[in-house]
Amino acid sequence: MKGMKKFIALGIILTLTAVPSFAKEQWINNLRDDFLKNSAIIYTINLRTFNAQDLNENGIIDFDEGEESGNFLNAIARLDELKANGINAVHILPITPVGKIKALGTAGSLYAISSFDTLNPQLKNENTILTEKEQAAKFISEAHERGIAVIVDVPACGSYDLYLQRPELFVKDKDGQPVVPADWTDVRLLNAGSEVKINQDVFNAYKTFVDMALELGVDGIRVDVAHSKPANFWKALIDYSRKRDPQLLWLAESSDSWKDAVSPYTVYTPYDKLLAAGFDGYYSSYFNLKNWKEGKELTSQVEHDLNLAKNIGAPKSAIGSFTTHDELSPVVVNGREYSKMIMWLNATLPVNSYFVDGFDTGDRYIYPWANKKAVKTYTDDEYYFAHRGKIDIFNFSRKPGGKDLLLQEEFKRANQFKEYMVSMYDGGKFHPLRVSDPSVFAYLVSKNGNSVLVIGNLNFKNIVNSEVHLPKFNEEKDVISVEFENPPKAGRGKMEVNLDPGEIQVYVINNYELN
Repeated sequence: MKGMKKFIALGIILTLTAVPSFAKEQWINNLRDDFLKNSAIIYTINLRTFNAQDLNENGIIDFDEGEESGNFLNAIARLDELKANGINAVHILPITPVGKIKALGTAGSLYAISSFDTLNPQLKNENTILTEKEQAAKFISEAHERGIAVIVDVPACGSYDLYLQRPELFVKDKDGQPVVPADWTDVRLLNAGSEVKINQDVFNAYKTFVDMALELGVDGIRVDVAHSKPANFWKALIDYSRKRDPQLLWLAESSDSWKDAVSPYTVYTPYDKLLAAGFDGYYSSYFNLKNWKEGKELTSQVEHDLNLAKNIGAPKSAIGSFTTHDELSPVVVNGREYSKMIMWLNATLPVNSYFVDGFDTGDRYIYPWANKKAVKTYTDDEYYFAHRGKIDIFNFSRKPGGKDLLLQEEFKRANQFKEYMVSMYDGGKFHPLRVSDPSVFAYLVSKNGNSVLVIGNLNFKNIVNSEVHLPKFNEEKDVISVEFENPPKAGRGKMEVNLDPGEIQVYVINNYELN
Protein backbone atom coordinates (compact mmCIF):
# COMPACT_ATOMS: atom_id res chain seq x y z
CA MET A 1 0.00 0.00 0.00
CA LYS A 2 1.51 3.32 -1.01
CA GLY A 3 2.40 5.54 1.91
CA MET A 4 2.11 2.77 4.52
CA LYS A 5 4.14 3.84 7.55
CA LYS A 6 6.22 1.49 9.60
CA PHE A 7 5.07 0.36 13.03
CA ILE A 8 7.43 2.90 14.66
CA ALA A 9 4.85 5.59 13.81
CA LEU A 10 2.80 4.48 16.76
CA GLY A 11 5.52 5.74 19.06
CA ILE A 12 5.17 9.23 17.57
CA ILE A 13 1.43 9.29 18.24
CA LEU A 14 1.79 7.96 21.76
CA THR A 15 4.58 10.38 22.59
CA LEU A 16 2.53 13.34 21.42
CA THR A 17 -0.53 12.17 23.33
CA ALA A 18 1.21 10.82 26.43
CA VAL A 19 -0.64 11.29 29.68
CA PRO A 20 0.59 14.45 31.41
CA SER A 21 1.46 14.43 35.10
CA PHE A 22 -1.66 14.93 37.18
CA ALA A 23 0.22 15.63 40.39
CA LYS A 24 -1.02 18.81 42.02
CA GLU A 25 -0.28 20.68 45.22
CA GLN A 26 -3.95 20.41 46.07
CA TRP A 27 -6.17 17.76 44.53
CA ILE A 28 -9.27 19.09 42.79
CA ASN A 29 -11.87 16.49 41.94
CA ASN A 30 -12.84 16.67 38.26
CA LEU A 31 -13.77 13.02 37.86
CA ARG A 32 -17.34 13.76 36.82
CA ASP A 33 -16.21 16.01 33.97
CA ASP A 34 -13.58 13.50 32.90
CA PHE A 35 -16.10 10.67 32.96
CA LEU A 36 -18.55 12.58 30.79
CA LYS A 37 -15.71 13.10 28.28
CA ASN A 38 -15.01 9.33 28.36
CA SER A 39 -11.45 9.95 29.51
CA ALA A 40 -11.52 7.86 32.69
CA ILE A 41 -9.44 4.66 32.70
CA ILE A 42 -10.83 2.80 35.71
CA TYR A 43 -9.18 -0.15 37.47
CA THR A 44 -11.29 -2.19 39.90
CA ILE A 45 -9.53 -3.44 43.01
CA ASN A 46 -10.41 -5.54 46.03
CA LEU A 47 -8.26 -3.95 48.73
CA ARG A 48 -8.31 -7.18 50.73
CA THR A 49 -6.26 -8.85 47.98
CA PHE A 50 -4.80 -5.90 46.03
CA ASN A 51 -1.34 -6.15 47.60
CA ALA A 52 -1.72 -9.28 49.72
CA GLN A 53 1.59 -10.84 50.78
CA ASP A 54 1.24 -14.55 50.04
CA LEU A 55 4.82 -15.50 50.89
CA ASN A 56 4.42 -19.28 50.69
CA GLU A 57 2.42 -18.95 47.45
CA ASN A 58 -0.36 -21.30 48.47
CA GLY A 59 -3.00 -18.80 47.34
CA ILE A 60 -4.27 -18.09 50.87
CA ILE A 61 -3.05 -15.51 53.37
CA ASP A 62 -1.83 -17.42 56.42
CA PHE A 63 -1.84 -14.87 59.20
CA ASP A 64 -0.39 -17.41 61.64
CA GLU A 65 2.73 -17.55 59.46
CA GLY A 66 3.17 -13.79 59.36
CA GLU A 67 1.54 -13.18 55.97
CA GLU A 68 -0.37 -9.96 55.41
CA SER A 69 -3.59 -9.44 53.48
CA GLY A 70 -4.21 -6.32 51.44
CA ASN A 71 -4.98 -3.16 53.38
CA PHE A 72 -5.18 0.60 52.91
CA LEU A 73 -1.50 1.18 53.64
CA ASN A 74 0.21 -1.63 51.74
CA ALA A 75 -2.01 -0.84 48.74
CA ILE A 76 -0.09 2.42 48.33
CA ALA A 77 2.92 0.47 47.06
CA ARG A 78 1.02 -0.51 43.88
CA LEU A 79 -0.17 2.97 42.93
CA ASP A 80 2.94 3.76 40.88
CA GLU A 81 2.33 0.55 38.93
CA LEU A 82 -1.21 1.67 38.13
CA LYS A 83 -0.04 5.08 37.03
CA ALA A 84 2.63 3.54 34.79
CA ASN A 85 -0.09 1.42 33.17
CA GLY A 86 -2.15 4.51 32.33
CA ILE A 87 -4.79 4.15 35.05
CA ASN A 88 -6.32 7.43 36.22
CA ALA A 89 -9.11 6.11 38.48
CA VAL A 90 -9.58 3.17 40.82
CA HIS A 91 -12.90 1.63 41.73
CA ILE A 92 -12.56 0.03 45.16
CA LEU A 93 -14.93 -2.84 45.91
CA PRO A 94 -16.78 -2.31 49.23
CA ILE A 95 -14.66 -1.01 52.11
CA THR A 96 -17.43 -1.33 54.70
CA PRO A 97 -17.46 -4.12 57.36
CA VAL A 98 -18.74 -7.53 56.29
CA GLY A 99 -21.06 -9.93 58.10
CA LYS A 100 -20.02 -13.23 59.66
CA ILE A 101 -23.41 -14.96 60.01
CA LYS A 102 -24.79 -17.06 57.13
CA ALA A 103 -21.64 -15.96 55.32
CA LEU A 104 -20.01 -17.09 52.10
CA GLY A 105 -16.28 -17.69 52.29
CA THR A 106 -13.82 -17.59 55.16
CA ALA A 107 -13.57 -13.79 55.20
CA GLY A 108 -17.14 -12.97 54.13
CA SER A 109 -18.37 -11.40 50.91
CA LEU A 110 -17.44 -7.76 50.44
CA TYR A 111 -21.07 -7.12 49.51
CA ALA A 112 -22.55 -8.56 52.72
CA ILE A 113 -22.05 -5.34 54.66
CA SER A 114 -22.82 -4.92 58.35
CA SER A 115 -22.42 -1.12 58.61
CA PHE A 116 -22.76 1.94 56.41
CA ASP A 117 -20.71 4.42 58.43
CA THR A 118 -17.60 2.50 59.46
CA LEU A 119 -14.72 0.86 57.61
CA ASN A 120 -13.92 -2.82 57.26
CA PRO A 121 -11.43 -3.68 60.05
CA GLN A 122 -9.98 -6.32 57.71
CA LEU A 123 -8.44 -3.43 55.76
CA LYS A 124 -6.63 -1.92 58.73
CA ASN A 125 -2.87 -2.15 59.14
CA GLU A 126 -2.09 -2.79 62.81
CA ASN A 127 1.55 -1.68 62.58
CA THR A 128 0.83 2.04 62.81
CA ILE A 129 -0.67 4.55 65.20
CA LEU A 130 -2.95 5.84 62.44
CA THR A 131 -6.64 5.15 62.86
CA GLU A 132 -8.35 3.16 60.14
CA LYS A 133 -10.01 6.25 58.71
CA GLU A 134 -6.65 8.01 58.68
CA GLN A 135 -5.18 5.03 56.81
CA ALA A 136 -7.99 5.14 54.27
CA ALA A 137 -7.58 8.88 53.83
CA LYS A 138 -3.83 8.41 53.33
CA PHE A 139 -4.37 5.83 50.59
CA ILE A 140 -6.76 8.21 48.82
CA SER A 141 -4.37 11.13 49.23
CA GLU A 142 -1.49 9.06 47.82
CA ALA A 143 -3.67 8.10 44.85
CA HIS A 144 -4.48 11.75 44.25
CA GLU A 145 -0.78 12.67 44.31
CA ARG A 146 -0.36 10.30 41.36
CA GLY A 147 -3.33 11.70 39.45
CA ILE A 148 -5.58 8.74 40.30
CA ALA A 149 -9.17 9.43 41.30
CA VAL A 150 -10.90 7.11 43.76
CA ILE A 151 -14.38 5.60 43.42
CA VAL A 152 -15.89 3.61 46.30
CA ASP A 153 -18.64 1.00 46.13
CA VAL A 154 -21.92 1.07 48.06
CA PRO A 155 -23.75 -2.30 48.17
CA ALA A 156 -27.46 -2.86 47.52
CA CYS A 157 -28.04 -5.26 50.40
CA GLY A 158 -27.05 -5.88 54.00
CA SER A 159 -25.61 -8.87 55.84
CA TYR A 160 -27.67 -11.07 58.11
CA ASP A 161 -25.72 -9.51 60.98
CA LEU A 162 -27.09 -6.08 60.03
CA TYR A 163 -30.59 -7.50 59.74
CA LEU A 164 -30.40 -8.76 63.32
CA GLN A 165 -29.28 -5.29 64.45
CA ARG A 166 -31.68 -3.22 62.36
CA PRO A 167 -34.57 -5.25 60.90
CA GLU A 168 -36.46 -2.07 59.98
CA LEU A 169 -34.03 -1.54 57.11
CA PHE A 170 -35.03 -4.70 55.26
CA VAL A 171 -37.70 -5.97 52.89
CA LYS A 172 -39.95 -8.66 54.40
CA ASP A 173 -41.83 -11.38 52.55
CA LYS A 174 -45.45 -12.38 53.16
CA ASP A 175 -44.35 -14.39 56.19
CA GLY A 176 -42.43 -11.47 57.67
CA GLN A 177 -39.01 -12.92 56.87
CA PRO A 178 -36.16 -10.88 55.35
CA VAL A 179 -35.93 -11.37 51.59
CA VAL A 180 -32.96 -13.08 49.95
CA PRO A 181 -32.52 -11.40 46.53
CA ALA A 182 -31.95 -13.78 43.62
CA ASP A 183 -29.49 -16.43 44.86
CA TRP A 184 -27.37 -14.15 47.08
CA THR A 185 -27.79 -16.29 50.18
CA ASP A 186 -25.44 -14.26 52.39
CA VAL A 187 -27.37 -10.97 52.12
CA ARG A 188 -30.87 -9.62 52.69
CA LEU A 189 -32.59 -6.98 50.57
CA LEU A 190 -32.78 -3.43 51.86
CA ASN A 191 -36.16 -1.70 51.72
CA ALA A 192 -35.68 1.70 50.09
CA GLY A 193 -39.42 2.28 49.74
CA SER A 194 -41.20 3.34 46.57
CA GLU A 195 -41.41 6.26 44.18
CA VAL A 196 -44.31 7.57 46.26
CA LYS A 197 -42.53 7.28 49.60
CA ILE A 198 -38.90 6.37 50.26
CA ASN A 199 -37.83 4.59 53.43
CA GLN A 200 -36.18 7.32 55.46
CA ASP A 201 -34.29 4.84 57.66
CA VAL A 202 -32.56 3.30 54.65
CA PHE A 203 -32.03 6.74 53.11
CA ASN A 204 -30.32 7.95 56.28
CA ALA A 205 -28.10 4.86 56.32
CA TYR A 206 -26.95 5.62 52.77
CA LYS A 207 -26.51 9.27 53.66
CA THR A 208 -24.07 8.33 56.43
CA PHE A 209 -22.09 6.35 53.83
CA VAL A 210 -21.96 9.40 51.55
CA ASP A 211 -20.81 11.54 54.50
CA MET A 212 -18.03 9.08 55.29
CA ALA A 213 -16.94 8.85 51.67
CA LEU A 214 -16.74 12.61 51.29
CA GLU A 215 -14.90 12.91 54.59
CA LEU A 216 -12.28 10.48 53.30
CA GLY A 217 -11.89 12.50 50.09
CA VAL A 218 -13.30 10.09 47.50
CA ASP A 219 -14.16 11.31 44.00
CA GLY A 220 -17.03 9.02 43.03
CA ILE A 221 -19.50 6.38 44.16
CA ARG A 222 -20.40 3.22 42.28
CA VAL A 223 -23.83 1.85 43.25
CA ASP A 224 -24.34 -1.90 43.32
CA VAL A 225 -27.61 -3.11 41.71
CA ALA A 226 -28.86 0.47 41.45
CA HIS A 227 -32.11 -0.61 39.82
CA SER A 228 -33.28 -2.24 43.09
CA LYS A 229 -34.19 1.15 44.54
CA PRO A 230 -36.61 3.87 43.33
CA ALA A 231 -35.37 6.78 41.25
CA ASN A 232 -36.56 9.31 43.83
CA PHE A 233 -34.36 7.63 46.44
CA TRP A 234 -31.30 8.15 44.30
CA LYS A 235 -32.26 11.66 43.21
CA ALA A 236 -32.52 12.79 46.82
CA LEU A 237 -29.19 11.17 47.74
CA ILE A 238 -27.35 12.48 44.69
CA ASP A 239 -28.74 15.97 45.21
CA TYR A 240 -27.57 15.79 48.83
CA SER A 241 -24.03 14.81 47.80
CA ARG A 242 -23.76 17.42 45.04
CA LYS A 243 -24.31 20.23 47.52
CA ARG A 244 -20.98 19.23 49.04
CA ASP A 245 -19.11 18.13 45.93
CA PRO A 246 -20.62 18.97 42.52
CA GLN A 247 -17.95 16.80 40.88
CA LEU A 248 -18.77 13.62 42.81
CA LEU A 249 -19.28 10.92 40.17
CA TRP A 250 -22.29 8.60 40.48
CA LEU A 251 -22.04 5.35 38.50
CA ALA A 252 -25.00 2.96 38.41
CA GLU A 253 -24.61 -0.77 38.07
CA SER A 254 -27.46 -0.96 35.61
CA SER A 255 -27.89 -2.00 32.00
CA ASP A 256 -30.30 -1.42 29.15
CA SER A 257 -30.43 -5.21 28.73
CA TRP A 258 -31.61 -5.86 32.29
CA LYS A 259 -35.40 -5.91 32.60
CA ASP A 260 -36.23 -7.71 35.86
CA ALA A 261 -36.18 -6.92 39.56
CA VAL A 262 -33.84 -8.89 41.82
CA SER A 263 -36.88 -9.99 43.81
CA PRO A 264 -40.68 -9.81 43.41
CA TYR A 265 -40.66 -7.94 46.72
CA THR A 266 -38.70 -4.95 45.46
CA VAL A 267 -38.98 -2.21 42.87
CA TYR A 268 -37.30 -2.22 39.49
CA THR A 269 -36.02 1.09 38.14
CA PRO A 270 -34.80 0.98 34.51
CA TYR A 271 -31.48 2.50 33.53
CA ASP A 272 -32.94 5.58 31.83
CA LYS A 273 -34.83 6.63 34.95
CA LEU A 274 -31.67 6.17 36.99
CA LEU A 275 -29.76 8.41 34.61
CA ALA A 276 -32.55 10.98 34.72
CA ALA A 277 -32.38 10.87 38.54
CA GLY A 278 -28.79 12.11 38.46
CA PHE A 279 -26.46 9.19 37.79
CA ASP A 280 -23.69 10.26 35.43
CA GLY A 281 -23.26 6.87 33.84
CA TYR A 282 -24.19 3.22 33.81
CA TYR A 283 -22.76 -0.16 32.86
CA SER A 284 -24.41 -0.38 29.44
CA SER A 285 -24.38 -3.91 27.93
CA TYR A 286 -20.85 -4.45 26.68
CA PHE A 287 -20.53 -7.54 28.90
CA ASN A 288 -22.67 -9.20 26.22
CA LEU A 289 -19.75 -9.03 23.77
CA LYS A 290 -18.92 -12.64 24.61
CA ASN A 291 -22.37 -13.65 23.28
CA TRP A 292 -22.60 -11.36 20.27
CA LYS A 293 -22.14 -13.14 16.95
CA GLU A 294 -22.56 -10.17 14.61
CA GLY A 295 -20.54 -7.00 14.55
CA LYS A 296 -23.62 -4.82 14.21
CA GLU A 297 -24.64 -5.80 17.75
CA LEU A 298 -21.57 -3.98 19.05
CA THR A 299 -21.94 -0.86 16.90
CA SER A 300 -25.67 -0.66 17.65
CA GLN A 301 -24.88 -0.60 21.37
CA VAL A 302 -22.41 2.23 20.83
CA GLU A 303 -24.96 4.27 18.89
CA HIS A 304 -27.51 3.65 21.65
CA ASP A 305 -25.12 5.03 24.26
CA LEU A 306 -24.16 8.02 22.12
CA ASN A 307 -27.84 8.99 22.16
CA LEU A 308 -28.10 8.89 25.95
CA ALA A 309 -27.52 12.60 26.40
CA LYS A 310 -30.18 13.48 23.82
CA ASN A 311 -32.70 11.04 25.28
CA ILE A 312 -32.08 11.98 28.93
CA GLY A 313 -31.60 15.69 28.37
CA ALA A 314 -28.19 15.90 30.08
CA PRO A 315 -24.66 14.59 29.43
CA LYS A 316 -24.32 10.89 30.27
CA SER A 317 -21.79 8.17 29.57
CA ALA A 318 -21.05 4.48 30.05
CA ILE A 319 -18.18 2.25 31.08
CA GLY A 320 -16.64 -0.45 28.93
CA SER A 321 -18.23 -3.19 31.01
CA PHE A 322 -16.66 -5.96 28.89
CA THR A 323 -15.11 -7.35 32.07
CA THR A 324 -16.22 -6.69 35.66
CA HIS A 325 -15.78 -8.56 38.94
CA ASP A 326 -19.04 -10.36 38.11
CA GLU A 327 -17.71 -11.58 34.77
CA LEU A 328 -15.46 -14.53 33.96
CA SER A 329 -11.86 -13.69 33.19
CA PRO A 330 -11.63 -12.92 29.44
CA VAL A 331 -8.81 -15.42 28.97
CA VAL A 332 -11.12 -18.11 30.36
CA VAL A 333 -13.89 -17.08 27.98
CA ASN A 334 -12.03 -16.70 24.68
CA GLY A 335 -8.30 -16.65 25.35
CA ARG A 336 -5.79 -13.80 25.31
CA GLU A 337 -7.10 -12.46 21.98
CA TYR A 338 -10.35 -11.64 23.77
CA SER A 339 -8.40 -9.67 26.37
CA LYS A 340 -6.60 -7.75 23.63
CA MET A 341 -9.90 -7.00 21.93
CA ILE A 342 -11.33 -5.65 25.19
CA MET A 343 -8.27 -3.43 25.70
CA TRP A 344 -8.54 -1.83 22.26
CA LEU A 345 -12.32 -1.49 22.36
CA ASN A 346 -12.00 0.37 25.65
CA ALA A 347 -9.32 2.53 24.05
CA THR A 348 -11.19 3.39 20.85
CA LEU A 349 -14.90 3.44 21.74
CA PRO A 350 -16.65 6.44 23.36
CA VAL A 351 -16.73 4.77 26.77
CA ASN A 352 -14.79 5.07 30.01
CA SER A 353 -12.25 2.25 30.12
CA TYR A 354 -12.94 -0.32 32.80
CA PHE A 355 -10.78 -3.24 33.97
CA VAL A 356 -10.42 -5.62 36.92
CA ASP A 357 -7.25 -6.20 38.95
CA GLY A 358 -5.34 -9.01 37.25
CA PHE A 359 -6.96 -8.55 33.85
CA ASP A 360 -3.92 -6.84 32.39
CA THR A 361 -1.66 -9.85 33.01
CA GLY A 362 -4.18 -12.54 32.10
CA ASP A 363 -5.21 -13.83 35.53
CA ARG A 364 -7.66 -16.72 35.11
CA TYR A 365 -8.79 -16.39 38.77
CA ILE A 366 -8.53 -20.13 39.31
CA TYR A 367 -8.08 -20.93 43.00
CA PRO A 368 -7.18 -24.62 43.65
CA TRP A 369 -8.57 -24.52 47.21
CA ALA A 370 -11.96 -23.14 46.08
CA ASN A 371 -15.02 -24.73 47.71
CA LYS A 372 -12.86 -26.98 49.91
CA LYS A 373 -12.93 -27.04 53.69
CA ALA A 374 -10.71 -24.41 55.22
CA VAL A 375 -8.12 -24.93 57.92
CA LYS A 376 -9.25 -21.67 59.50
CA THR A 377 -12.21 -19.36 58.99
CA TYR A 378 -13.24 -15.92 60.22
CA THR A 379 -16.95 -16.42 59.54
CA ASP A 380 -19.45 -19.21 60.17
CA ASP A 381 -18.56 -20.71 56.76
CA GLU A 382 -15.92 -23.41 56.95
CA TYR A 383 -15.35 -23.55 53.21
CA TYR A 384 -13.39 -21.39 50.77
CA PHE A 385 -16.31 -20.19 48.68
CA ALA A 386 -15.30 -18.86 45.26
CA HIS A 387 -16.69 -18.31 41.79
CA ARG A 388 -14.44 -20.16 39.35
CA GLY A 389 -12.87 -17.79 36.87
CA LYS A 390 -13.82 -14.63 38.79
CA ILE A 391 -11.73 -12.48 41.12
CA ASP A 392 -12.12 -13.69 44.71
CA ILE A 393 -14.22 -11.46 46.98
CA PHE A 394 -14.96 -14.05 49.69
CA ASN A 395 -11.60 -15.03 51.26
CA PHE A 396 -8.20 -13.69 52.28
CA SER A 397 -6.59 -14.80 49.05
CA ARG A 398 -3.53 -14.04 46.95
CA LYS A 399 -2.81 -10.85 45.05
CA PRO A 400 -4.46 -10.93 41.60
CA GLY A 401 -2.15 -11.27 38.63
CA GLY A 402 -1.21 -13.55 35.76
CA LYS A 403 2.10 -14.12 33.99
CA ASP A 404 1.38 -12.68 30.55
CA LEU A 405 3.86 -9.79 30.34
CA LEU A 406 3.21 -9.25 26.62
CA LEU A 407 -0.45 -8.71 27.41
CA GLN A 408 0.54 -6.15 30.02
CA GLU A 409 2.58 -4.22 27.46
CA GLU A 410 -0.43 -4.26 25.14
CA PHE A 411 -2.53 -2.91 28.02
CA LYS A 412 -0.19 0.05 28.48
CA ARG A 413 -0.18 0.87 24.78
CA ALA A 414 -3.95 0.74 24.48
CA ASN A 415 -4.44 2.96 27.53
CA GLN A 416 -1.95 5.46 26.18
CA PHE A 417 -3.66 5.50 22.78
CA LYS A 418 -6.96 6.30 24.49
CA GLU A 419 -5.66 9.82 25.16
CA TYR A 420 -5.55 10.37 21.40
CA MET A 421 -9.03 8.91 21.00
CA VAL A 422 -10.50 11.21 23.66
CA SER A 423 -9.33 14.15 21.55
CA MET A 424 -10.83 12.55 18.43
CA TYR A 425 -14.25 12.15 20.05
CA ASP A 426 -14.18 15.79 21.20
CA GLY A 427 -16.05 17.17 18.20
CA GLY A 428 -15.49 14.05 16.12
CA LYS A 429 -18.01 11.54 14.79
CA PHE A 430 -18.51 7.79 15.19
CA HIS A 431 -19.38 5.92 11.98
CA PRO A 432 -20.30 2.20 11.84
CA LEU A 433 -19.06 0.74 8.56
CA ARG A 434 -20.57 -1.89 6.25
CA VAL A 435 -18.71 -5.20 6.13
CA SER A 436 -19.11 -8.29 3.97
CA ASP A 437 -18.93 -10.79 6.84
CA PRO A 438 -21.50 -10.39 9.64
CA SER A 439 -19.11 -11.61 12.34
CA VAL A 440 -16.87 -8.60 11.70
CA PHE A 441 -17.36 -5.16 13.23
CA ALA A 442 -15.85 -2.02 11.77
CA TYR A 443 -16.14 1.61 12.78
CA LEU A 444 -14.47 4.89 11.98
CA VAL A 445 -13.95 7.94 14.18
CA SER A 446 -13.34 11.09 12.15
CA LYS A 447 -12.26 14.61 13.04
CA ASN A 448 -10.46 17.47 11.31
CA GLY A 449 -9.56 15.52 8.22
CA ASN A 450 -8.19 12.44 9.99
CA SER A 451 -9.73 9.16 11.10
CA VAL A 452 -9.19 6.13 13.29
CA LEU A 453 -10.38 2.85 11.81
CA VAL A 454 -11.12 -0.18 14.01
CA ILE A 455 -11.90 -3.66 12.64
CA GLY A 456 -12.47 -6.82 14.68
CA ASN A 457 -13.48 -10.44 14.32
CA LEU A 458 -16.10 -11.79 16.77
CA ASN A 459 -15.47 -15.29 15.49
CA PHE A 460 -13.02 -16.73 18.01
CA LYS A 461 -12.68 -20.08 16.22
CA ASN A 462 -12.06 -19.25 12.58
CA ILE A 463 -10.09 -16.91 10.34
CA VAL A 464 -12.41 -14.48 8.56
CA ASN A 465 -11.85 -12.54 5.36
CA SER A 466 -13.98 -9.45 5.00
CA GLU A 467 -14.38 -6.36 2.91
CA VAL A 468 -14.82 -3.09 4.79
CA HIS A 469 -16.56 -0.30 2.90
CA LEU A 470 -14.81 3.07 3.23
CA PRO A 471 -16.77 5.66 1.23
CA LYS A 472 -14.53 7.90 -0.88
CA PHE A 473 -11.41 6.22 0.47
CA ASN A 474 -8.35 6.63 -1.75
CA GLU A 475 -5.66 3.98 -1.53
CA GLU A 476 -3.08 6.69 -2.12
CA LYS A 477 -3.79 8.15 1.34
CA ASP A 478 -1.31 7.54 4.11
CA VAL A 479 -2.35 4.81 6.54
CA ILE A 480 -0.53 4.49 9.85
CA SER A 481 -0.93 1.11 11.45
CA VAL A 482 -1.49 1.05 15.19
CA GLU A 483 -2.36 -2.55 15.90
CA PHE A 484 -2.37 -5.34 13.34
CA GLU A 485 -0.70 -8.58 12.38
CA ASN A 486 -2.13 -9.25 8.91
CA PRO A 487 -1.70 -6.19 6.65
CA PRO A 488 -4.85 -5.18 4.76
CA LYS A 489 -5.31 -4.66 1.04
CA ALA A 490 -6.68 -1.19 0.38
CA GLY A 491 -8.49 -0.12 -2.73
CA ARG A 492 -10.70 2.76 -3.76
CA GLY A 493 -13.65 2.86 -1.38
CA LYS A 494 -12.81 -0.35 0.44
CA MET A 495 -10.32 -2.33 2.45
CA GLU A 496 -9.91 -6.10 2.42
CA VAL A 497 -8.83 -7.64 5.72
CA ASN A 498 -7.77 -11.10 6.80
CA LEU A 499 -8.58 -11.51 10.49
CA ASP A 500 -7.35 -14.25 12.79
CA PRO A 501 -9.86 -15.61 15.33
CA GLY A 502 -10.74 -12.77 17.73
CA GLU A 503 -8.26 -10.38 16.12
CA ILE A 504 -8.71 -6.62 16.33
CA GLN A 505 -6.94 -4.12 14.04
CA VAL A 506 -6.60 -0.38 14.60
CA TYR A 507 -5.45 2.19 12.04
CA VAL A 508 -4.94 5.93 11.95
CA ILE A 509 -5.74 7.25 8.47
CA ASN A 510 -4.42 10.68 7.57
CA ASN A 511 -6.28 12.98 5.19
CA TYR A 512 -9.45 10.92 5.30
CA GLU A 513 -12.68 11.86 7.04
CA LEU A 514 -16.36 10.89 6.91
CA ASN A 515 -18.88 13.63 7.60
